[in-house]
Amino acid sequence: MSLALAGSLWGTGFLFGKIAMTEMTVAENVTFRFLTGTIILLPIAIRGWIPYRGKDLGILLLASAIGVPLQFLIQFRGLQLTTVSHASLIVGALPVLLALSSALFLGERLRYFEWGVLGLSAVGAILIALSSGSSAGSPQPSLHGDALVLFSLCGSVSMILLSKRLISSHGALPVTASTIIIGTIMLVLWVELTQPVRFHFLPSAWGAAAAQGLLATAGAYLCWNWGLAHMPAARAGVFLNLEPVVGTLLGMSLLHERLGSMAVLGGLLIISAAVYFSLRPHQG
Repeated sequence: MSLALAGSLWGTGFLFGKIAMTEMTVAENVTFRFLTGTIILLPIAIRGWIPYRGKDLGILLLASAIGVPLQFLIQFRGLQLTTVSHASLIVGALPVLLALSSALFLGERLRYFEWGVLGLSAVGAILIALSSGSSAGSPQPSLHGDALVLFSLCGSVSMILLSKRLISSHGALPVTASTIIIGTIMLVLWVELTQPVRFHFLPSAWGAAAAQGLLATAGAYLCWNWGLAHMPAARAGVFLNLEPVVGTLLGMSLLHERLGSMAVLGGLLIISAAVYFSLRPHQG
């Protein structure tokens, strides 16, 4: 239940982001989201703090820079240009990209069938990007926005692979909390130097940004790490696939978005590939 809740909470992030960005800029939304999440995660980072030195410190700083300001400024700029349902389906490709990255950079072997599954996932992403809403009155996606969301996943994969090298010595949750907190500091510095944030927004925008920080950031990571402590990681990965499902359903039901037939087919290809790579036995 904890892992399922985490996947579902991550699925709310795009919906709340879309609501917040009716008034906030991309930079403002991402900044207030992570500031809220940082307030909750700070005690965890302090409690489990083990000093980072030498190479580990460099890895932590790099993972923080890529995983927060770089990834989310790109991702939510993409969300601004596309729909919640399209962005959610594309994010479903993350487990597949992790499998591909493991094969390319960590020496993990893939069978011919698995390369075929990767290919089908890529076809799914292309179908989503080329699809338009089935109703002229519904919010419409854009190829540019879909491409930015997909590109932002490279930052997520990089952060995961970098953080993996620190977890054995520092612990999963402390590493995650430290990465988010340091990344948030970098984000605030960058935003204030380039486009200082404003503070005069309606309660709905503030509530949406706070909900992102409470639910889709701190809450999701806390539930995920608690669940991982009580279940093998190989079985836990499948719950990541709730994120695109929940995000798509929220976009369609609350924002009245409509998916074209190509987007539905593309989403099924991506989620099916993600489920396969989440459940398959690890190979060295």
